Amino acid sequence: MSDNLFNNSLWFVPMALVAAPAVAADYLSIPQAQLLLFSSQAQFIERPTLFNGDAKDEIKHKAGTRQRQDQQPIWRVEENGEFRGWFIVDDVIGKHEYITYAVGISPEGEVLGMEVLSYRETHGGQVREQAWRDQFKGKHLGQPFKLDEDVSNISGATLSCRNLLDGVKRLLTIQQLYLAKDA
Repeated sequence: MSDNLFNNSLWFVPMALVAAPAVAADYLSIPQAQLLLFSSQAQFIERPTLFNGDAKDEIKHKAGTRQRQDQQPIWRVEENGEFRGWFIVDDVIGKHEYITYAVGISPEGEVLGMEVLSYRETHGGQVREQAWRDQFKGKHLGQPFKLDEDVSNISGATLSCRNLLDGVKRLLTIQQLYLAKDA
């Protein structure tokens, strides 16, 4: 027998010991995103909205995508006593992990902007780039929401792009169905 353990031995690394590195990055807090989407003079009045099964079904029917959360974090935005819109925080799945993002919506139901607060995927972080997010500005429910036609796709981030697009449409649906009457 040889004293050298590497000779005549079969070595392997069990798959359970090899793991992809976890990637998670928090880019913005909720107050930071609020300041980016609305003026520094804006006041944010928390108005979390609770959805029952019927409401979630209605959202899915109109938006085409499921409302996973029972409670949606929503803020009514006012400035000098005037209604300026809605600030909504949401999560969508990327490929494997959640993407936390926020959308500013005008009183008329148009996207004022979108910010990525946390991105937990190993690939596709380009959805944070300003040019890609700017494609959402001015979008409203009367417009089509198709990836590669209305909002460009990013190679290697297709699921993140598609799910953020669907998520924004779902938030606009929530605004139209449940918030517009409170404007």
